[in-house]
Amino acid sequence: MLFFGRDKSTMVQEADALPGRDREMPVPARHDVLGNPLRGPFPEGVDTAIFGMGCFWGAERIFWEAPGVYTTAVGYAGGITPNPTYEEACSGRTGHAEVVLVAFETAKTSYEEMLRLFWEGHDPTQGMRQGNDLGTQYRSLIMWNSPAQLAAAESSRKAYQEMLTAAGHGTITTELLQADAAHPFYYAEDYHQQYLAKNPNGYCGLGGTGVACPIGLATG
Repeated sequence: MLFFGRDKSTMVQEADALPGRDREMPVPARHDVLGNPLRGPFPEGVDTAIFGMGCFWGAERIFWEAPGVYTTAVGYAGGITPNPTYEEACSGRTGHAEVVLVAFETAKTSYEEMLRLFWEGHDPTQGMRQGNDLGTQYRSLIMWNSPAQLAAAESSRKAYQEMLTAAGHGTITTELLQADAAHPFYYAEDYHQQYLAKNPNGYCGLGGTGVACPIGLATG
């Protein structure tokens, strides 16, 4: 897909990225469904995960409906432009993916369960798209925040690839990237937060492969 003459399926180079801004996006204080804060610091015993799996409206709903999830928020990550707007992210000139920040209670659920929801909730073999949504902002992405998360993500990717291959699907294109000061999470505009709770008939472009992810069965 072209946007002012450039291919949105190709990652933007830093020299061509939009400049963004220093000001953070204002968001509601609390989750519209779960009632907990959208921003950290979160309570002790709450860990976080960041996933890109296509349009973030439907992706966020998958996680806020899951047991043990403390809060969720949608935003942009994995790219270059600081504090982008939705329009900027959709232009393909920020390098960011649409992502979901998931804060979950480790006494009630696990990162492995979050990974299962991630893998089964979209098609991770599609490259710079998800279904009819085309562009780098729709790519499959896992942002890990610890060596343990990286190991779990790599293990689950290997296990799920085996299942996908057996079912006749292609190669996983999911990017694994460290969530750090160089690659932070930027909150999206307030009207995007819990969008499908506020707009029950709103668009959800996600579609999984129908292949179950064998979380808990992988040995590395």
